[in-house]
Amino acid sequence: MDSTPSPSSSSPFDMVSSALGRYIPRGGAAAAAGPAKAQGDRATRQRVPDNPAADRQDQILGVVNVDRDLRITRSNLDAPVFAGLDAVAGSPFADLLPAGDVPTVTRRLRQVLEIGEAHVARIQRLRRGDGSELVVSLSILPAAAPQEGLTVSVIAMARRLHLYAAETAIGTSLDIGETAQSLAESLLAWGDVAAVDLDFAVWTGEGVTEQAQGRIRLRRAALVPDRAWPEGYVTPGGDLPIDASRLLAQAVRRNDAPQAIVIPDREAVERLLGSQRVIRALVPGDMSASVACVPLVLDGTPPVVLGLAEVWRRADRPFRDSELFDLQELVARTAHHVDLARQHQREHTQVLALQRRLLPRTGGHTIEIASVYQPATPDSAGVGGDWVNSFPLPDGRTALVVGDVVGHGLGAAATMGQLSMEARALLSAGLAPDEVLEHLDETVTLLDDAESGLAAGYSALGSTCCIALYDPVSRHVTLSSAGHLPPVLVHPDGHAGPLAVRPHPGLGAEFALREPFDVHTFDAPPGSLLALYTDGLVEDPALPIDEGIGRLADAVSTVHPWDALQQAAQHVVSTLAPVRQRDDVTLLLARMIGYRKGDTATWRLPARDDAPARARAHVSALLRQWHTRSDTQDDVALLVSELVTNAVRFAAGPITIRLIRAGGHGLLCEVGDTGNGRPRLSRGGLLDDGGRGLHIVHRLTTRWGVRWTDTGKVVWAEVAR
Repeated sequence: MDSTPSPSSSSPFDMVSSALGRYIPRGGAAAAAGPAKAQGDRATRQRVPDNPAADRQDQILGVVNVDRDLRITRSNLDAPVFAGLDAVAGSPFADLLPAGDVPTVTRRLRQVLEIGEAHVARIQRLRRGDGSELVVSLSILPAAAPQEGLTVSVIAMARRLHLYAAETAIGTSLDIGETAQSLAESLLAWGDVAAVDLDFAVWTGEGVTEQAQGRIRLRRAALVPDRAWPEGYVTPGGDLPIDASRLLAQAVRRNDAPQAIVIPDREAVERLLGSQRVIRALVPGDMSASVACVPLVLDGTPPVVLGLAEVWRRADRPFRDSELFDLQELVARTAHHVDLARQHQREHTQVLALQRRLLPRTGGHTIEIASVYQPATPDSAGVGGDWVNSFPLPDGRTALVVGDVVGHGLGAAATMGQLSMEARALLSAGLAPDEVLEHLDETVTLLDDAESGLAAGYSALGSTCCIALYDPVSRHVTLSSAGHLPPVLVHPDGHAGPLAVRPHPGLGAEFALREPFDVHTFDAPPGSLLALYTDGLVEDPALPIDEGIGRLADAVSTVHPWDALQQAAQHVVSTLAPVRQRDDVTLLLARMIGYRKGDTATWRLPARDDAPARARAHVSALLRQWHTRSDTQDDVALLVSELVTNAVRFAAGPITIRLIRAGGHGLLCEVGDTGNGRPRLSRGGLLDDGGRGLHIVHRLTTRWGVRWTDTGKVVWAEVAR
């Protein structure tokens, strides 16, 4: 290796090299300058210790100088620990790095060149010529003069220091795959290949009990370094053969207690594994001769084995007892991180199942629905409380609901489920959107009590919700919002923009801050597209929220009427959602279709005694035009007569009659009046005159109900055709 000294004694390279020279000769420089020069250099240095070979074994510091093109100009990596690192003058520094680390380290090098600020003590892997890797602490130092490039100092990680650094790194993620990967990368300090195999139940978050140990099934969770592996070798995501899983499980259990073992040579490995199929699955290559297997043990009575870590070495590097002790200590320290990740995985799976259970299933013949839900990345705070729902109401309208419950995890998911189901029940009962939000507001306030809440200490105050009801006959949408971001409406001509919804503090606000929930009504002709979403789709720390909503409007405006709506929704989310999602992303697209004009009819009659007869005449004539069966015509005429009679008798003002041919589902009859009394089916006596009309309605229909309007009520009833 070339280590020609610099004329400038103040450069970082020379300062590090002079420190190295106090312990070992710079063999590269001495060899280049010849014996005389080497003797002269040694005369000016401090005394070389009596046992240089021992000190060379302890030496962990090295230095590399690179120019502005990031090519090596000189180096001092003479310590034995750096054997195999080919720091050849003129070669790119990237040649010393694993392929996956090249972009990151190159970016750091160029940043130091441009800014002049050092990057100090970053844990990094260096690649030896044989493909193995060395874990070092890497510091990037700017030169005194910019044209001199950079000095990179490397410190081979001491075992005890590496234990601390590894445990710190492993505990930074709640994703079980990333946790296993961090453990495997840390284990590379003890070998050439490291793998982490987890019990399949641990991988899926289910957990392992002592009864399951005899039927262990292992899945490879992590493997380093990242390179091409022999055919048949198990890589991350693959399951180990049953025989291999059983052998490994038996190998690490002695006297019913999990213990670390070392298989010292290739002959012993092949003798233990037996079949060639198992050898191909477990042995990473011809160079691998010995292996240390350390179980990941969860303390308990009895202890539970979560999986095991494997560290492979070449034949010329046998495991020492002290190294096996270090491996056991590292795995023991980090096994609880694996279990924490497992618990997070289980909670993540449960919450995600609840989220997906609440997603809209399908639309109807009057509206087309598509929805996309993407949970936050697994290593974030957990699955959030975003929810979206769409369902047909009994009176023919369609409800569109989106909400965002504060927080993450089971508490948020439980509250989300309760609010979603409550909203559905209230909307199905005929309440208007603003009335439903009033009930949800009260529910969130009650759930804030830690003792009566769904999760101890969890608060849903500040959650948001938006409810929209689409009437396919009038082709209007009625909407109310509780602090939620405004929906985006795309008109049939392609013009798109957010609806003008008045801001609101959200659900569960303090009493002094509470405001009434406004009701907004707007036209939604056939071909209109309505987008409801949560903030995870449009929020970007670098952009104002209005700009994010504008980007969403631009994206949905490109959806053509003939595009498949589900694919369009997925495309919008993939375009806008960040790669690393810190929050859930939810999108609901609703394409309005409505009823054809020939499928509906409306009559408005004065509340007089002749109103039932006139209603029967109008309805009978229309049913004949629709070629309805004669028995259905009689039933519908009698039904409308009874409903109009009740309206004349108990209400005042004009009466509105609406008849809808609801696709293949039947006929929907609606009678509206200005009364506010709720019709109730009662158990009347044999001679009672009152209440018989509703009994007739009940027998003639498949279902019936009431919804309230600003001017009174509407009684609706469905009749099978």
